[in-house]
Amino acid sequence: MSAEQEARWINEARIVIASAQVTAAPSVDDQRNPYARGLHLVIDITQLTATQTVTVTIQGKDPLSGKYYTILASTALAAVATTVLKVYPGLPVAANSTANDILPRDWRVAITLANGLSTTFSVGALLVL
Repeated sequence: MSAEQEARWINEARIVIASAQVTAAPSVDDQRNPYARGLHLVIDITQLTATQTVTVTIQGKDPLSGKYYTILASTALAAVATTVLKVYPGLPVAANSTANDILPRDWRVAITLANGLSTTFSVGALLVL
């Protein structure tokens, strides 16, 4: 196995939400985690109007009931910036940015926008073994 193939096995990058201008929270499909223990979720806000804020929540899915539960929620992001949310067992907990937890098999990202103003952002994920 080449070093590049091995690196892809260890750290898998995904586009969760491609960069787009929105006025309503986008719907995000469930994500499948076949092997990773944790996650870096990168939120890149490139345009934000007036009093608009974006809140990003990483949610796990209960395999029995299908209900979602919160693993980590960001603060209300109110500036053009890049924010990284981290989930991994053994990480020191930091409110609204880092969770000492595992990434379950099924998970998703939920987005909340404060109002219907225009916002441009993307969300990328790096699954970490």
